[in-house]
Amino acid sequence: MPQDDDVILPMPCDGAMAFRKVHIPATGPLDDFPINIGQDGTGWGYVEQRRPSYVSGNFSESEGVSRYYLLAKYETTQLQYDALMRDECPSPSTRLRLPVVSVSWFEATAAADRYNLWLRENSEDALPQEDGVLGFVRLPTEIEWEYAARGGLEVDVAEFRDGRYPMPEGLNAYEWFAGPQSANGQLQLAGLLHPNPLGLHDMLGNAAEMMFEPFRLNKLDRQHGQAGGFVVRGGSYLTPQSDIRTALRGEEPYYRDSGQSQSGQVGFRLSLVAPTLTSRDRIAEIEASWRELGADLESTDGSQDTAGTVEQLSNLASELQDSALQEQLRDLESQLRASNQRQEEARNLAVRASLNLGSFLCTKLEDDGVFLDFLHNNYQINCESGNADASCGMRQQRLEEQDARLQALSRYYASSLVESATLYGESLLKEQVEVFEEIITRNRQLTPLKPYLHTHWENQREYLQEQHISTNAWLENCKAMAN
Repeated sequence: MPQDDDVILPMPCDGAMAFRKVHIPATGPLDDFPINIGQDGTGWGYVEQRRPSYVSGNFSESEGVSRYYLLAKYETTQLQYDALMRDECPSPSTRLRLPVVSVSWFEATAAADRYNLWLRENSEDALPQEDGVLGFVRLPTEIEWEYAARGGLEVDVAEFRDGRYPMPEGLNAYEWFAGPQSANGQLQLAGLLHPNPLGLHDMLGNAAEMMFEPFRLNKLDRQHGQAGGFVVRGGSYLTPQSDIRTALRGEEPYYRDSGQSQSGQVGFRLSLVAPTLTSRDRIAEIEASWRELGADLESTDGSQDTAGTVEQLSNLASELQDSALQEQLRDLESQLRASNQRQEEARNLAVRASLNLGSFLCTKLEDDGVFLDFLHNNYQINCESGNADASCGMRQQRLEEQDARLQALSRYYASSLVESATLYGESLLKEQVEVFEEIITRNRQLTPLKPYLHTHWENQREYLQEQHISTNAWLENCKAMAN
């Protein structure tokens, strides 16, 4: 099922592996995107409880406010595995299109290692680069896997939090699970069913998938300190339909009594990523970003006449001779910076929510404004041309009601626009306009909102620059979108 934006890497034996980009709205080296993973109410809270987390990308997009990593479009097949691990090329067959299973975690990582070495020797130009450094393949982390399994930016917030990504044609059309109506106890060929919104096939069911990191239990507000075996995600062809969910996770041991652990239900897919500390310039950029983390929040007008609390604590600590007191002040400074960082992240979410509301209200102003014009034109034709009939009283009433409704909506829009402009200021709003535009650009359902975001931002920027409430002009700007 090829797609135009598939990223294809060559493999030994004239093979290939397809990858899909997974975008995150971030640009700076320390930018990341807040998400919630896991699911409450499954009965497995110590394994799957919902918890906040963060995701970012390894590669910079040439345009837009976006970074990305890549995830294999399909589970690694037996044919691909044999091409990497055997000395002779395998003969293609339908059976070899099955996901490879019954391999250990160590064999999966060895296959990734063989693939990395082969690419560097035979097809270095095919590998994406970040800051001039070649990318590499490995098993995905849990965050990479679950963010992609849920649909990433291609789904809205409510759909992302659901137990399964949107499946308009029903679960059977997208994933293999236990039972005669689906897999019927048999591993199935890779990629036969519909993909998830990111274009990834068989993320749930068929073969469970190995993760890069070891398994940890959950506590109420964090993960438990013990690291065990490796994590497997997504369920398999033996998983009951009721248990197929993006939060499903389990533990497999690295070893059993007879040697390395293998399972006929567990396979893997590869992630394509890049190193973080790629160059001296990148390290300097990271250091500069680190120093800015958790700094005192700017006022809405961007002014900062006096040194903030964080800066004062840092200066005070550096002047002390008492090492114990100096350490206490350094700890206090770190706690304050972390608190400021959480406030800044929460504020950015609130700014994007205000932009979402303003864009949506602009669509409503367009619809209600156009409908009012329609009613007014009909009234003129039927009731002001000398041919008034009995329906004119009803038409007049509808016209007045719609006009009152539109005026109330206009006042609410203006109030919301002025409030968010006053609360956040131009620089913060402008920064989050770019981020929110990236989010709705990646989501096909939200993409139609993009021109309304631009119109709303123009209305808001006009207010910020002129400090004049132009309710009627803002209404007309939104109505003009109909043209």
